[in-house]
Amino acid sequence: MIIIPIVFIIASILISGFKIDQEYQRSVIFRLGRFNDVKGPGLYWIIPFVDRRKKIDMRTMTVDIESQETVTKDSVTIRVNAVLYFKINEPEKAVIEVRDFMNATYQASLTALRNVIGQHNLDEILKDREAINTAIKKIVDQITDKWGLSVDYIEMKDVEIPQTMQRAMAKEAEAIREKRSRIIKAEGEFDASMKLKDAAKYIAENPAALELRRMQMISEVGTEQNTTTIILMPSDFVTMAKSIGQGLNITVDKNKK
Repeated sequence: MIIIPIVFIIASILISGFKIDQEYQRSVIFRLGRFNDVKGPGLYWIIPFVDRRKKIDMRTMTVDIESQETVTKDSVTIRVNAVLYFKINEPEKAVIEVRDFMNATYQASLTALRNVIGQHNLDEILKDREAINTAIKKIVDQITDKWGLSVDYIEMKDVEIPQTMQRAMAKEAEAIREKRSRIIKAEGEFDASMKLKDAAKYIAENPAALELRRMQMISEVGTEQNTTTIILMPSDFVTMAKSIGQGLNITVDKNKK
């Protein structure tokens, strides 16, 4: 009768050694305090009272880097926050090499963010965020690699600029737009003057074109509801009239003699 309880206890102990991990989990096994193996996912067995396990989530994790006040290379104080995505590649290192890999990754990301921001001007930070993100990722990845972690992506979310700097940037942008507008207007006037030059050259070579243009202007004026219409006589008609008048005057003078 005593054998049955003993067998039951032994069976219970052996059964308690069976463990199950999900597909996204791994367990770091320590046997008598020393690292032994990495188990999972699925069903596996460990020695009861001898082995200890530490579960690790292998999914991508997110670290939200809260807004930090930092100074750029051109001495502008800004506030920047970011988000970091990373995952564990080597569970045993994440457990053995660092006490709290989440907090350690956060601190490494925070330091890298400040260092990289301090090496760039404000314009570079605003215009080339992708390069800033890549530089931060590279630094954090080098630090966390010895902990068995790999950084998937890091991105700056918001960049807060002082009000005085915002007003200065707005004035600068307005000046740039005004400059662009004047350049476009000047280019348009230049193109128009070149067209007029070509037109004048063509008319000089073809006087009839001027007369046709005058007739067109007369027809355009006629379509409008005007009380007074001024008609410009063609220059050839004026020249011919002058010639006729001069000829008549010469004839009259001769008759008088």
